[in-house]
Amino acid sequence: MRQLRDFFTPLHKQTTRDYAGRMADEKIHCMGIAKQYGYDYWDGDRRYGYGGYRYDGRWGAVADRIIEVYDLKPDAKILDVGCGKAFLLYELMTRLPDGKVAGFDISTYGLEHAKEEVQPFLFEHDAGKPYPYADKSFDLVISLGTLHNLPLPGLQSALREMERVGKQSYMMAEAFRNDTELYNLQCWALTCETFLRPENWVWFFDQAGYSGDYEFIYFE
Repeated sequence: MRQLRDFFTPLHKQTTRDYAGRMADEKIHCMGIAKQYGYDYWDGDRRYGYGGYRYDGRWGAVADRIIEVYDLKPDAKILDVGCGKAFLLYELMTRLPDGKVAGFDISTYGLEHAKEEVQPFLFEHDAGKPYPYADKSFDLVISLGTLHNLPLPGLQSALREMERVGKQSYMMAEAFRNDTELYNLQCWALTCETFLRPENWVWFFDQAGYSGDYEFIYFE
């Protein structure tokens, strides 16, 4: 049964952001660079994305909570949709030694700069396209910070595919609850295609037949 979670929100709130500064900094140009999902997006200047996205162990606590909440066994099968550099998937893999992990992303650079131990289980794929797995292949399907980057048809397809291939599922996306958060999100987001209020996200889940868990992050 669908539930609201808070796995990622504590990490999200640790970052300080200059919203107006980003909007004024050649935002359209920066969006174009960011949407290439290459070096600049991951490890280049902050104006293009993360400003250096490196492994620092912060995902360990998130992995522990996910394992606990979803009662994942040592041999659990997990898929990460839009895994990026797959740091969370790596943490899950180290904690579930007999498990099977898989992850995909559209960013060749991100996949190539994942930790060496998890790279054999990653591949390049569009989250909005059908997934190459049979029904209920995974004990858990996760997606963090990816689905809001899809246009609505791709988003609907992704939610349906997560529902299809996973016994349980969880997704995190950007959202807004008021005009201030909408302004901040529009200033900050470089790759977001779908801007929705929480209640509209839930409505869309119903349309897509997605019954999994979810979390929204806000730019307060």
